[in-house]
Amino acid sequence: MIEQVDGYPHKVREIHHMEIPMPDGCKLAARIWMPEGAEESPVPAILEYLPYRKNDFTTARDASMQPYLAGHGYAVIRLDLRGAGDSEGLMVDEYLPRELQDGCDAIAWIAEQPWCDGSVGMIGISWGGFNGLQIAALQPPALKAVVTLCSTDDRYADDIHYMGGCLLGEQLSWASIMFGRNTLPPDPANVGEKWRDMWLERLEGSGLWLKNWLEHQRRDAFWQHGSICEDWSKVQIPVYAVSGWADGYPRSVFRLMENLPGPKKGLVGPWAHRYPHLGEPGPAIGFLQDELRWWDHWLKGRDTGIMEEPMLRLYMQDSVSPKGHYEARPGRWIAEPSWPSPQVARTPFHLTPKGKLSLEKPSETAVLHHHSPADVGMASGKWCGYGTPGDAPVDQRREDAGSLCFDIDIPEDGLAFAGDANLHLRLSVDRPVAQVAARLVDVHPDGRSTRLSFGVFNLNHRQGHDSPELLVPGKVYDVTIPMKHVAQALPAGHRLRLALSSSYFPMIWPAPEPVTLRVHTEGSALELPLRAPAALDETLADFDPPVAGPPPPTEQIAEAETHFRIVEDAAKGDIQMQIADGGGITRLLTNDLTLHKQGYETYGVTLEDVTSAWGRTEWQYGLSRGDWSVHSETRTLLRADVDDFIITAELRAWEGDDLVIEKHWEERISRDHM
Repeated sequence: MIEQVDGYPHKVREIHHMEIPMPDGCKLAARIWMPEGAEESPVPAILEYLPYRKNDFTTARDASMQPYLAGHGYAVIRLDLRGAGDSEGLMVDEYLPRELQDGCDAIAWIAEQPWCDGSVGMIGISWGGFNGLQIAALQPPALKAVVTLCSTDDRYADDIHYMGGCLLGEQLSWASIMFGRNTLPPDPANVGEKWRDMWLERLEGSGLWLKNWLEHQRRDAFWQHGSICEDWSKVQIPVYAVSGWADGYPRSVFRLMENLPGPKKGLVGPWAHRYPHLGEPGPAIGFLQDELRWWDHWLKGRDTGIMEEPMLRLYMQDSVSPKGHYEARPGRWIAEPSWPSPQVARTPFHLTPKGKLSLEKPSETAVLHHHSPADVGMASGKWCGYGTPGDAPVDQRREDAGSLCFDIDIPEDGLAFAGDANLHLRLSVDRPVAQVAARLVDVHPDGRSTRLSFGVFNLNHRQGHDSPELLVPGKVYDVTIPMKHVAQALPAGHRLRLALSSSYFPMIWPAPEPVTLRVHTEGSALELPLRAPAALDETLADFDPPVAGPPPPTEQIAEAETHFRIVEDAAKGDIQMQIADGGGITRLLTNDLTLHKQGYETYGVTLEDVTSAWGRTEWQYGLSRGDWSVHSETRTLLRADVDDFIITAELRAWEGDDLVIEKHWEERISRDHM
């Protein structure tokens, strides 16, 4: 239960729209909350820098956070990226040098304002978490500390585009969301008559981002830009990194803790892609209070004790039955003094010819052949969960039936691990392009199976993501498949299962031809990061209960269509993942703006043909106030043949009932060892 609070130590003044000038003359739009009297008694500032429209689609989330921080003595700035929301200019991709330089220039402007004492912090979830780290690496003088949530340090290996050198289905999903959002105009109430020219510039110039990303299928300069892992030493200021096990980005928290040279703190809970005070699956925590302690320490020089606590705090999850949504996950908080942790013992479990995992090296060896049916992956859920009902992985029994499995019984005293499992495989394949998916599964006594973690790997990337090479059919290779970090406890009576498959759609796009794996048990092992309870765990204080500011007044005019379905057509022999999500139609009473947002995603494959995979998306967006209204529809279809990825896309936008623009794309991009 989140307690709503609106009484703060300082009264809050809100500026709904302010323009921040850039050196080249472009004006970026900001919304600002600050304590009353800040012009006379300047305060530190906290910047969140996003393309997600400061005055409409994020208002409910912002109301839960920004007034709280302002009421505790900070100026909080929500800044629209160039070409997004009410900001001028054009946005043609994510994290471009122009975006990052604008962020540096905005920080310099903020630091010089009479209401700011010269110290600035950055906070952000997802996009804002990314560019917070990236801007920190540019070292603008006024930026003193960062809080980054659900973000990454590695744009190629650990983002929504590619994983293990495999094309994520989520890349289509994310490209389609931005395709739709980029059709929205600024609000005439804020920018005046120039809104239409700004809108037309966006409709004509934002482009098809999916094409941009598919043109870079290996780790090249396109992805190295903005990946702070290229040079950790450039981030010298304190960083607080946060994620959740159900999110797509927990792995980056561990790399940041291991590699950042300056002060740092990490937190990973059970949550999906959400702020922890709104965290689901629960338990949600009092993150606003924790965040305030961070800012008070680094921006106000107060001793809050936050840096005396263990560097990394993790939620050790207990076993649960499989289902597509959890309101809460049972478990407990554990503490790590550093990462890698001295409390974790990396332990190999050897693959045996009889489908077991063994601590002892087996005396017998075998070569096990496996080819997965095309439906393995349909129970995977989303790569990046949002806590939306249905987007968590469901029962894995059907997936396991189509996989090569190795089990071990959980001992009487249970089994717990924390960190990243690694799978070391010795294998060969019968095709020049191939992939492997590996899942860790909690098998319950009654046979139900819950996915705990997974990893995928494009075998053509065995020499590195920047230098793919074709496989030689029949040749034996040794490869390592990294798996997502997780902290998990399993009870006696259960089994831990390693499940291997030669495809995993729609999580990853299938290889261009059906593949048979030949797994050599000799030389193959699962390395688990085993962890026993530690004395440091008992030192952790409880988090405060979650609090949030009250939501803005709204009127829900129409509910969103929402579903998450796995649908099999027995007559046609195909299977689909069908998703509907959105916000319905909502009127914001504070500015009389009506919002419409509705999206659909469908991923399908024919059961007898893994190469028949396709993904189709559609987004509908609309804004209206009085006699003014605009709306848009965007559609994208992604297919592939042996040689190419094939994109078909279209955009239509209306002002009132008049069609303003209609655009179509037909693109073919060569498959690059994928």
